[in-house]
Amino acid sequence: MSLSIYSSIWRPQPPASLSNLQRYWLKRPGILTKGLRQVGSLKINVLKECIESLSLEESLAINQPINTPVWVREIVMTIDDIPCVWARSLTPLTASHSTWKGIRRLNTRPLAEIIYHDPTIQRSAFEVASIYRSTQIARSQRKYFPTNKELSLNYARRSIFYKKHQPLMVIECFLPAFWQLLEHRPNLAYY
Repeated sequence: MSLSIYSSIWRPQPPASLSNLQRYWLKRPGILTKGLRQVGSLKINVLKECIESLSLEESLAINQPINTPVWVREIVMTIDDIPCVWARSLTPLTASHSTWKGIRRLNTRPLAEIIYHDPTIQRSAFEVASIYRSTQIARSQRKYFPTNKELSLNYARRSIFYKKHQPLMVIECFLPAFWQLLEHRPNLAYY
C-alpha cells in the first residue's frame, strides 16, 4: 500500500454514511470501557503483549522512524461474552520502560487505569477509519478472527496520548457484533 493511501485512511470525522449511533461511538469522549460496561458485562481478554517493529502506517501516526521497536498490547473486549471491540495500544519500547511503564503491568485491567487519572497526560483528537483488508489493523484482527467475513465492515478510531512528549497510540475497532448488540438494546446505546 502506498504512502498516500496510508495517509488517507484516517479522517477527523466519521463518514457521513454511518448511522448516528456509529458516529456517536466513534467520537465518544472519555473512558470507553465505562460506556461499554453500561451495555453489558464487560471482560478484557489479552490477545498479545510483545515487542514489534513499528509499521509504516503507525510510524506516520506517532512520528517515529519506521521499524522503531515498540511495545504492543492487543486485546478484545467482550460484552456478555460477545467480542465487540478489538484494541491495539503501542508505545516506543524505551517509553514502555519509563514514561509508559504501566502498560506492561495491566494484565486484564483497562488501559484507562493509567491514562485518565494523570493530569499531565494530553490526548489528541480522534481520527476515524473504515478498515481496509490491507491495513495493520485488519492483518492483526485476522489472526484472532480468521473466519470473520465482515472485517471490511469494521470501523476504528485512534488517538494518541502524550506524557513527557512520549506517545501512546490507542486504536479501538468496533466489531460488527457490537453494532448488532446495540440494535437489540436501544435504551443502552448512547452511554
